[in-house]
Amino acid sequence: MATPGARLRALIDKGEHFIAGEAFSALTGRIAQHVGFPAAYMGGHACSAFHYAVPDNGVFSQVEMIEQSARIAQVLDIPLIADADTLGETVADAYHFTRRYIRAGVGGYHVEDEVNPKHSRYVNGLCSIADMQARIDAGVRARRDVGQDFVIIARCDELYPSERGGGGTGSLEEAIRRGQAYVEAGADVLFFPPMPTQVPELVKAFPNVPVATMGFTIPGAAFNMATGTGWIGAAKLHLARQRELFETGKMSIAPEDMAFPEKYELIDQPFYDDLIAEWADKTGRQSRPNSAR
Repeated sequence: MATPGARLRALIDKGEHFIAGEAFSALTGRIAQHVGFPAAYMGGHACSAFHYAVPDNGVFSQVEMIEQSARIAQVLDIPLIADADTLGETVADAYHFTRRYIRAGVGGYHVEDEVNPKHSRYVNGLCSIADMQARIDAGVRARRDVGQDFVIIARCDELYPSERGGGGTGSLEEAIRRGQAYVEAGADVLFFPPMPTQVPELVKAFPNVPVATMGFTIPGAAFNMATGTGWIGAAKLHLARQRELFETGKMSIAPEDMAFPEKYELIDQPFYDDLIAEWADKTGRQSRPNSAR
């Protein structure tokens, strides 16, 4: 069977635009797969907020991200793309963490050029082109040494200007220059958040390199990594229901809304029910036609 990286590369090489569905946990990854997405995407902000209740500004470590991505990847048949932030602070980090992502079953990641602490009030800027090329090269070397395919997406934050909390200056010319350098270093895909209006120009500038987007679909782009709506919706719903329970002592939710038809299929309940029933029958133990619901 093809590795996750090989499956992700084959999906991209088909040249047909696709959406990688949002996955910030094993269950939401299963949901993305269940509804039909051909790939899944685990965003850093979604994962740091949902699992650790911390912002995505560099405090959320690569070790924590790899641990969560492994939990998601192992329950999927579709490839998972992970947000790898800066891949640590050195080329040794980039090499080591790339190997761990591959061995965790992840199909690819995006590595960015913003300086830590990122997405914060610190005016940080972007790392040098040479340093970003070194990160990408370390990832390429790790992929070669592991001996498995793995898709390396280079994220350039030049179009994420400081006034919006990013590290770039907003220069399209500089974004293209950096993108060309990242491809030379071995990047398979380019990603330039967060300006959808400039994506067509970027696609035109890189006719032979896939360009990805996040959260929106643009003609000519290779794929869209979906993130944000799922975890925010889950958090808002939980906040509202907990607040109602605290303030009133009850929740105005109907019993039928406590479950949904796909619930047990998504957690493999029928498989484990049958496995246990088979064990009980083979060993002379009692079994029953139903389990707790």
